[in-house]
Amino acid sequence: MARDSLLLHGPRVTLRDFRADDVDAVHAFTSDPVVTQWSTWGPNTWSDTRAFVADAAAEPAALERTRFTLAVLFQDRLVGTAAVWTTSPSDRNGELGYTLAHDVWGQGLATEAAALLLGHAFGPMGLVRVEATCHPENAGSVRVLEKNGFAFEGRLREHRLVRGKRRDSLLFAALLSDRELPGRDLWDRELSDPSADKLAAGSPASLP
Repeated sequence: MARDSLLLHGPRVTLRDFRADDVDAVHAFTSDPVVTQWSTWGPNTWSDTRAFVADAAAEPAALERTRFTLAVLFQDRLVGTAAVWTTSPSDRNGELGYTLAHDVWGQGLATEAAALLLGHAFGPMGLVRVEATCHPENAGSVRVLEKNGFAFEGRLREHRLVRGKRRDSLLFAALLSDRELPGRDLWDRELSDPSADKLAAGSPASLP
């Protein structure tokens, strides 16, 4: 990938690379225990958030960029994070995740952000399979993934060690080949539906 800043526009959401001055906006939601209730990280300290933003802001300088950790903007406000990254270059596999501020849940913004990530994954990144995991009780995130064409592939038992306890995860995957199936127009209409998607967090391993 080229050393260029990334900017992805949806009907309501914009995804862009992080900047050093995003720390305050990011910490407002990454320190929120409601936002992080289903995640493997957080609630963040100031040190956690500063480190996350610094790492994310450095990504565009990578010679061969395989990770895109992006700020989610809605109505010119930074309201979340969304990321997609390559997990196996040889197999062309990747993973994605997202986290949004509590006050913008239920507006379909996570669904739109995930759709933008998938478009980038299956387009410029050249991936053919993208995975996502979530907490078994995170029904909102499950709905976001399903609306983006992710198929449930199973339950990963004791998959994560979170706050000293083993935790299961649900595994979902989207395939490039699935996007070419008959009936894709129905999928597109579903994605454009702004119905509630009550999001806590998606695949959270690297966010924030």
